[in-house]
Amino acid sequence: QGLERRAAAGDYVDVGDFLRDLVRKEQERSHRLEWLREQIAEGAASGIVQGEPEDLIEEIIAARRARHG
Repeated sequence: QGLERRAAAGDYVDVGDFLRDLVRKEQERSHRLEWLREQIAEGAASGIVQGEPEDLIEEIIAARRARHG
């Protein structure tokens, strides 16, 4: 009865539609969380940058310009 009430309150066709939407949202959340964990691990593995961040940004921009003209 609780699921039926929640399904009706969320404009779902039926409980199955409601549950499919819950599963889809959970999968999306799981994928975003996994991506974030990968980004954190990549950042941690890359080490600490020496020098000023602005200088590093200028180096990256200059290298990109050199590659792409």
